[in-house]
Amino acid sequence: MALPPEVCIRGAGIVGRTLALLLARERVRVALVVPPTAQGKQDIRAYALNTASRTLLESLRAWPDAAHATPVREMLVHGDEGGRVQFSAARQKVDALAWIVDVPALEQQLADAVRFQPQIEVVAEPVPAPLTVVCEGKASATREALGVSYEVTRYPQHAVAARLEAEQSHDGIARQWFNDKGEVLALLPLGGTHGKTVALVWSVDQLRAPALLAQGDDEFNAAVTEASHGALGALKLASERAAWPLARAIADRWTGAMPGQPNRSWALAGDAAHTVHPLAGQGLNLGLADAAALAEVIKTRDYWRSVGDARLLRRYERARRADVLQMSLATDGLQQLFSHNLGPLPALRNWGMRGFDRTRLVKHWITAQAMGLKA
Repeated sequence: MALPPEVCIRGAGIVGRTLALLLARERVRVALVVPPTAQGKQDIRAYALNTASRTLLESLRAWPDAAHATPVREMLVHGDEGGRVQFSAARQKVDALAWIVDVPALEQQLADAVRFQPQIEVVAEPVPAPLTVVCEGKASATREALGVSYEVTRYPQHAVAARLEAEQSHDGIARQWFNDKGEVLALLPLGGTHGKTVALVWSVDQLRAPALLAQGDDEFNAAVTEASHGALGALKLASERAAWPLARAIADRWTGAMPGQPNRSWALAGDAAHTVHPLAGQGLNLGLADAAALAEVIKTRDYWRSVGDARLLRRYERARRADVLQMSLATDGLQQLFSHNLGPLPALRNWGMRGFDRTRLVKHWITAQAMGLKA
């Protein structure tokens, strides 16, 4: 890159690379910090990406092939006392409610796109630029060094994740069960519409998670099969297991001036700015929406404004903070609703689920919101 970068992006995960590609498309010079990576464990992560995220990634030619992006044609959500809500792509008149995407495949697509983009320079260390964007994730060291408060509300839960092989085809249906202990088990379809592989995300009590990780394969298989009520027949482990603590969090500031560096600014995006409970599968969608919003305000700025202009960055923060807060409160409310069993609450919440399932207009609107369709 002959000229110095205009934007330095710290963090080369999915959000960081997506932002780099969006800015480069607008002829913004980008330095993308990609630190050396150590060989780690098998990556079993899978994300539910909505229509807005797919459209964004397709515009960058970074959407994975069909083998690694399975369409969700239905979603079945079960309560603890017979409550059930069904979402259908056919009723929504769309091809899919979401797509379950293999993280390694998506990361490879983005890495390939970055490699062939001349406006992006991959660097091992941060470099000075008018704007530094922090996309380092929830444990961001840069955010901490900037003195930004990251207000964390911890849930007494851990997420247990794995890949499973089912006895029966998942038929492109994402399934989710809430129980009266506040636990949430999700089986997300992988391997195409008629595949038998599913991604497990099981939010359980933090004291139970170590026991689930320590179980023998047969014992764990039996526990997951029972918790899913045998909906897909017998389930068998097809990967390692992983677990992590759950929390919702939001930074008190998303933008600001770089300390001691006149005319240089910073902004946060993705998990460095916010995290939500995974029960709605919206975490990465929120991060990609951050990248899209920041790229848009930079693209449409007045020609005389720097990419690090404070007013510009505040516009980005205002645009995203409201959406993130809305999703954070919604997922937290659902988690809290099923974690308490006082008096008539269990019967009321399941009655509410059954009533909601019959309200077509409300369901249609909420589904559109989850898909990233704001109209």
